[in-house]
Amino acid sequence: MPDSTFDQARLTATLRAQDNVLSRQQALACGMTRSTLAHRLRPGGPWQRLLPGVYLAQTGAPSVVQKDMAALLHAGPGSVLTGPAALRGLGITDVEPALFDVLVPNSRRPRSMAFVTIHRTTRMPERVVSEGPRLYTLPPRALVDTARGMTSLPEVRALIAGAVQRGDCPLRALVGELPHGRARSSALLRQALAEVADGIRSVAEAEFKDLINQAGLPEPMFNARLFTADGSFIATADAWWPDAGVAAEVDSREWHLSPAQWERTMRRRATMTSRGILVLHFTPRQIRFEPTTVIAAVADTLQTGRARPALPITARQAT
Repeated sequence: MPDSTFDQARLTATLRAQDNVLSRQQALACGMTRSTLAHRLRPGGPWQRLLPGVYLAQTGAPSVVQKDMAALLHAGPGSVLTGPAALRGLGITDVEPALFDVLVPNSRRPRSMAFVTIHRTTRMPERVVSEGPRLYTLPPRALVDTARGMTSLPEVRALIAGAVQRGDCPLRALVGELPHGRARSSALLRQALAEVADGIRSVAEAEFKDLINQAGLPEPMFNARLFTADGSFIATADAWWPDAGVAAEVDSREWHLSPAQWERTMRRRATMTSRGILVLHFTPRQIRFEPTTVIAAVADTLQTGRARPALPITARQAT
């Protein structure tokens, strides 16, 4: 008969604090004997192994929060979640990661295993976000670590531009993280950060910029704040050619989360038109699959705009 003379109250408190996840050391510290632990972990028993020496005190599949906890227990004291797991834990995304990236001090030697990827580092975070016993890196580190693991420029663009657009992380904080880490894994990240610094705020805008450059057309100012001669604000244009008085808008509902916001976009465009601005509208699909049509429209409108007197409009880069 398995021994049951352990500290049940301590075990219950540990499981409650750690979302029903605990380590072998914690179980033994509660006075649980090896035979009792083995009995609970038997085939068909009430507990299961998630990782070597890390257990889930229930049946069924573990939740993402339980995997967070298990990853940290596997990595050991002082470990911190980063990458996609941290982005989800911080509420920046709601996507459950396939792998849970954990930072540990360089002197430690835990091994990557199952759904846990260990990253030994000499630059452990000085500040973290704590959700009970679960520790996450701050958004700049989590975003940069995630981007360095990506191999697709559109994915990196979506991650970085989206984070800046939503206010999840300021651009300067992301740039501050850039010098740390391997240069060879940062090329796509550097390009995405440079685009955001130029005013790019979405994947569609980045693809529009690529198309303009490939066609040899003059590059516009992106996300330009437009003002009248007396300093009155007109609108913010996705792309702006000041010499021609031409604005281009990328009609992506990804950045307009409600009908009210969409209506404000339409009013903004009407305001620009009333000031003599020639406004072009392109969808992400047109940019991607009808590049010739888009380029022709831009070239023709720029020619039309330059054939008239310059508009009394000034522009500043949106921040």
